[in-house]
Amino acid sequence: MDGNGRWAKRRGLPRALGHKQGGEAVRRTVQAAENLGLECLTLYAFSSENWKRDDSEISDLMNLMRRFIEANLADMVERKVRLKIIGDYSAFAPDIVERLEDALERTKDGERTLAVALNYGAQQEIVRAAQKASEEGSIDLETVEKHLYTADLPPLDLLIRTSGEVRLSNFLLWQAAYAEMLFLDVLWPDFTEDHLRDACEEFVTRERRYGGR
Repeated sequence: MDGNGRWAKRRGLPRALGHKQGGEAVRRTVQAAENLGLECLTLYAFSSENWKRDDSEISDLMNLMRRFIEANLADMVERKVRLKIIGDYSAFAPDIVERLEDALERTKDGERTLAVALNYGAQQEIVRAAQKASEEGSIDLETVEKHLYTADLPPLDLLIRTSGEVRLSNFLLWQAAYAEMLFLDVLWPDFTEDHLRDACEEFVTRERRYGGR
């Protein structure tokens, strides 16, 4: 979900308002995923590198996270959406950790999954999984994959990045090995259900060979 800051800058607005509009795009996209019948939607909300940002921006992002949970948890429970966190969310403030764990518990029986990457970095994830695999005495594809944050999620089919940037930025590197990728020249706050629908339609036209002919 890239482009909140640039969205705000182009309008002469504070970055915090860009993040707020990005939160609205999250709500739209979660609803759009339901409308389109998607089994799982994963959103990259806060990377392990985002701690390098200004303290004020980090504070804005943390407050946005608090408000998002408060405003949407009851709706997620009602709509049977399971929240899944990938990343080490224990690094956040205690009240945020408590809210997240409450949300995880209350949504655990959901039929569809909203996975949110928080304090997440794919390289760190792979190192962590390899370390855990080595403790079992064998480092191979199966044991590493078993210890990824996404072990209980379906395989990644389509990876979408907004804002026109064409790179993965340390997101789901292992999982993206055979995923289709789509890079859109639209800033995240402007992302709509039409964009998601068009991306899904583009996905089904692609031939996936997984290294075969």
